[in-house]
Amino acid sequence: MNLKKLLQDIPILEMRMVDGNADSIECNLQQIEIASVEFDSRKVCQQTLFVAQVGVHVDGHAYIDGSISKGAVAVVCQTIPAELKPNVVYIRVQDSNQVLGLLASNFYSHPSRQLKLIGITGTNGKTTTVTLLHRLFRMAGFHVGLLSTIVNQIDEEQIPSTHTTPDAVAINKLLAQMVESGCQYCFMEVSSHSVVQHRIAGLHFAGGIFSNITHDHLDFHKTMAEYIKAKKGFFDMLSDDDFALTNIDDKNGMVMVQNTRAKVYRYSLQSAADLRCKIVESTFEGLLLKVEAQLGNRRLPATEVHTQLVGRFNGYNLMAIYGTAVLCGIDPQDALVLLSQLRAAEGRFEYVKGHGVTAIVDYAHTPDALDNVISTINAIRLPHQYLTVVVGCGGDRDPLKRPVMAKIGAQGSNRLILTSDNPRTENPDSILDQMEEGLTLEQKAASLRISDRRAAIKTACMMAKEGDIILVAGKGHEKYQEIDGVRHHFDDREELEKILLS
Repeated sequence: MNLKKLLQDIPILEMRMVDGNADSIECNLQQIEIASVEFDSRKVCQQTLFVAQVGVHVDGHAYIDGSISKGAVAVVCQTIPAELKPNVVYIRVQDSNQVLGLLASNFYSHPSRQLKLIGITGTNGKTTTVTLLHRLFRMAGFHVGLLSTIVNQIDEEQIPSTHTTPDAVAINKLLAQMVESGCQYCFMEVSSHSVVQHRIAGLHFAGGIFSNITHDHLDFHKTMAEYIKAKKGFFDMLSDDDFALTNIDDKNGMVMVQNTRAKVYRYSLQSAADLRCKIVESTFEGLLLKVEAQLGNRRLPATEVHTQLVGRFNGYNLMAIYGTAVLCGIDPQDALVLLSQLRAAEGRFEYVKGHGVTAIVDYAHTPDALDNVISTINAIRLPHQYLTVVVGCGGDRDPLKRPVMAKIGAQGSNRLILTSDNPRTENPDSILDQMEEGLTLEQKAASLRISDRRAAIKTACMMAKEGDIILVAGKGHEKYQEIDGVRHHFDDREELEKILLS
């Protein structure tokens, strides 16, 4: 793609070249061919346009000269270097982070406009919702893409995922591959980080879903107000032709959509809404739901459906999935049939049963998510069934939630075992010290502290009696444990199976 075409609709403040005037630069733009757009100097090759991003820890401006030496022929930056290199176009912009997304979208021919991209944001439920939407639409006969915490997918082809929302270049590249493969839809997790860091700039979303918002990521956003503002920013970017589906049982549900131009629809388990469901029955085998909807002039009669997902929190996820399916044109009755066939996403309330013991693996790593899972178990288990909760907190992340997580674990269980999650670069014992601050002296005396996660899981299994329940929370689908910056293979489900299925 030539540079002039690549820069179409980019808000440029200034362009400079060695000994170049406006006319000569304009001529060069049409002649320069760009083979790739990169913000990581390590990936720069011949005919690259390098974008100097200003990050939290690294300033890409320090890598401009190095990128040029590797073959970059154009540089997008917020500050043009004092010394210009020959045969290079320097393009100054107000915000290079935002412009990266616009450039990536241009370079890959706007793939988000060639399929229906649906995004979901919120603290909990994002991965479950996008994963099950991907499965439901596949069952309905569509070609579908997925961008999630667990994995990125093009139909059934899996591409490993490393972040909730990839960088702007990676997103557009994946979307372009989806378009080439014939995908009609893509369902995507949208993190608060990605909104603030402009990783979704330049994307066109056909719809947005809000799940809920609770305490999380305050190590990055600093305050709940800023966290909420970041989530709301996603809905602010939607257009008149899009839909916004929001959970009005969350106190911030309507805050999210108060400035959106999109058509707003509401879902609820306890209030009057466009889409509403009542939990008729809740067991370890699933939920029996009574679902009804009023979408514009179209009223959908109340219908009961049995689903294989467990817990009240999944009632909300299922409403978001059902609402999205109907808003995207799937027949309501067909959507309910497909809903009944869905199974839980990996690492979300997954079972391992053996020796009369039921162990549950769940990704719950926020106070609200942990409380939801424990409350679900307690609403279903019988009085004689003893509940042990094994939980930790990640290192290099929000420390304020650590005592809260321990308190929730102690209050909702018969036995609490505090252990390591992903300590990353922190001392595991320091994390456990902070978690214990949330316990009373009595709770602390009744709990166990085992920093080795494998040993903690084994201890929970060895102490369990027939009929008991074990919840191993925090890591869910993750197949690693990060210690001192190194990822070691570790799988909660695998550890439980070694003990309970042997």
